[in-house]
Amino acid sequence: MGYGLLAAAIAAEVAGTTAMKYSEGFTRLWPSVFTVVGYLLAFSLLAQTLKTMSVGTAYAIWAGVGTAAVAAIGMLFLGESASPAKFAGILLVIAGVVVLNMGGAH
Repeated sequence: MGYGLLAAAIAAEVAGTTAMKYSEGFTRLWPSVFTVVGYLLAFSLLAQTLKTMSVGTAYAIWAGVGTAAVAAIGMLFLGESASPAKFAGILLVIAGVVVLNMGGAH
């Protein structure tokens, strides 16, 4: 159950961050509303996740996967540049989450 809630929290955070790009500095109503709702949902789901998972594990996965997903969305759909350095950075974020979890973050 914890990983399912965490996956939903990550999806909500990624959706909220993507909507923030379209809010143009919170000057457009609906993308701004979607950003706020996405983050409220993300934090609510993350809080529920912490009832069954350690904070280190949950936050590392939430932040790492969310960062990698938003970077990939930016490159694939929002016209941001894709370079070997960016790909290496995404891989390092993911590797950091894996190493943290293997090192006893549970």
